[in-house]
Amino acid sequence: MAQLLTSLDNFPSELRGGAVAIGNFDGVHRGHAALLAQLTEQARRLGGPAIVLTFDPPPVAILVPDRPPSLPLTTIRRRADLLGRLHVNALIAYPTDRALLSLEPDEFFEQKIVQAMGARAIVEGPNFRFGKDRAGDTDMLAHLCHSAGMDLTLVAPQTDGSNEMISSTRIRQLLADGNVAGANRLLTQAHRISGIVAKGAQRGRQLGFPTANLCDLRSMLPAQGVYAGVTRLDEQEWTCAVHIGPNPTFGEQQDKVEIHVLDWSGDLYGEEIECSLLARIRGVQRFQSASELQAQLTADLAACRQAVSRNVDA
Repeated sequence: MAQLLTSLDNFPSELRGGAVAIGNFDGVHRGHAALLAQLTEQARRLGGPAIVLTFDPPPVAILVPDRPPSLPLTTIRRRADLLGRLHVNALIAYPTDRALLSLEPDEFFEQKIVQAMGARAIVEGPNFRFGKDRAGDTDMLAHLCHSAGMDLTLVAPQTDGSNEMISSTRIRQLLADGNVAGANRLLTQAHRISGIVAKGAQRGRQLGFPTANLCDLRSMLPAQGVYAGVTRLDEQEWTCAVHIGPNPTFGEQQDKVEIHVLDWSGDLYGEEIECSLLARIRGVQRFQSASELQAQLTADLAACRQAVSRNVDA
């Protein structure tokens, strides 16, 4: 995992003098990976660290407070883990406030990048914007870097086999459509949901399929449906069946997230669970009886085993 910092105050000396990439990096997808490969190459050339600077919460949460909040693709901690796998040394999740957002582009560059971090190289995409009102662009960044004796590398957006650009926005749409397999093909690791286990109606236990009900959800959910996934408990990976949405068979309309961990038993109440989603099995359905639902759940579990097995063998 990349070292996680939440401030630039008393910035560690061992993290100065390296290469920096600034951005959201939500999801840490294959497009990000291409940029980060350039970042780590520049860091090696300089003999310094590779650092990602992001902002928590995202600036839009401060600038447009009335906008309905949306969960990220990845939590900050998950981002640090994924970035570490790509050889990033540190992730700075800088607290976003009005003072930060009021800095002019040259002020932001001088105060945060040059003085606080002592960076010697910057790696960005061609659409990078920074500073108050997003007034800074890559031309301004190039001028500032040149004046500071700092190297600037611009990395072109990455496309997939269909020649479409890989982006967090596109991944969000795939998840909203329930296409987790398609989203995962664009990510560096499978999409993961997380939350805290709370007590539910315990109908799953009564049906012979006990579930962990998640609350305090911390990452974006895909469309309603049943999904195959994996979770890690007791230092092992376990196959999961994940139901996202209401339970119309029992007249419930409230959306819920329920996870059945195959072949596992134990008390998870109050614990945080993370589950990587691998494939969509089916949509939400209403069944005529509990026995019909039980038969479908048995088929769902078999389908989940097959889906996880295919992903492991791939």
